[in-house]
Amino acid sequence: MSGQAMAAAVHVESHYAPPSGGLARLRGIGIGLAVVGGAACAVGAFTDPEQFFRSWLPAWIFWLQIALGSLGLAMLNQLTHGAWGILVRRVFEAAAATLPLCFVLFLPIALGIDHVFEWAHAEAVAEDPILQAKAAYLNVPFFLGRAILYFGIWIALAGLARRWSLAQDRTGDPALFHRMRTLSAAGLILFVLSVTFASFDWLMSLDPHWFSSIYGVQFVGAAAVAALAFAIVVSRWLVTTEPMSRIFKPKHHQDHGTLLFAFLLLWGYFMVSQFIIIWSANLPEEITFYMHRQSGGWQWLSVVLVVLHFALPFLLLLSPAIKRNPKRLAAIAVLLLVMRWLDVQWQAAPNFHHAVTLHWLDLAAVLAVGGAWLAMFAWKLGGASLLPVHDPFLPEAIAHE
Repeated sequence: MSGQAMAAAVHVESHYAPPSGGLARLRGIGIGLAVVGGAACAVGAFTDPEQFFRSWLPAWIFWLQIALGSLGLAMLNQLTHGAWGILVRRVFEAAAATLPLCFVLFLPIALGIDHVFEWAHAEAVAEDPILQAKAAYLNVPFFLGRAILYFGIWIALAGLARRWSLAQDRTGDPALFHRMRTLSAAGLILFVLSVTFASFDWLMSLDPHWFSSIYGVQFVGAAAVAALAFAIVVSRWLVTTEPMSRIFKPKHHQDHGTLLFAFLLLWGYFMVSQFIIIWSANLPEEITFYMHRQSGGWQWLSVVLVVLHFALPFLLLLSPAIKRNPKRLAAIAVLLLVMRWLDVQWQAAPNFHHAVTLHWLDLAAVLAVGGAWLAMFAWKLGGASLLPVHDPFLPEAIAHE
């Protein structure tokens, strides 16, 4: 270990407290948004219950993707020990720690299944041979049971990883390092499998006649983009505070930008692959997904996603100068977060509306869920040191240049 790295590690260990004032403001903003958005959603639930449930689902999935992607990236970093993840590990852990809240916020979906999913109607199943063939999987009790299983896996993984990570801060026990690696190795397998099936349940089954074998990995890639973009935005704020302002270097931001570029390519590859496979096969049971999104104004949102979710960020992230600039990189990350919300809307809403419709409940729901989520994230981030001070790879991560 170099002398510079050792000095940096000692400095960090003595100045690792999170910025309490900024986190308190974020909690306050989150609670305010949750109250305003929640009140609007309560009105909508009484005046237009069907639209309320159909707006709540994509809003919930958008924030859930950030939490899930953060869990996956935290486990990935435990296996790779890259400097890109060590400095923002606590951001990933705090975001993943919101999964119990996400489970609570699943309750409206559980209560409104028949407003959202066609296969939940017994009369629809009775008249449709395809739904009858899928009824052993697509039925309400099994759907809810699977949701409980998914969240049980995710909450257990996130809880154990955070508990052991904080214990490592307190004790420096080397055994915890190996325990977290073992958990992450097995956890990533469970994570990918469970997230894949969850995407089938909560998004793909909105059109139960349509299917895509690549849909699950596309959802995993999207979650990685969302989580890393969120971590970049948070790190942009952290570099304005101590101790992170003296720890983050341009190389760290460049690594985040490079990884964001890689996950963006991965997501784009899955999306294009799905389109090419379905287009080349030209099967009636597959092409409906794109037919619904090539009319009624949805085709323009498709163009917006191609340009702003992929093409423009792709070109901008080619520049090392942009990736090394935290302000510019954060601007790209904000753009991608907005596009992630629009992409989830693009995935879900055409199953409900043949023409593009932005209902006020769509905005109310994303504020209600997002406000509660941000408040809990700020609380969890403030409950631990900003850096894993006894991680054996931390000194090298700080000296990374």
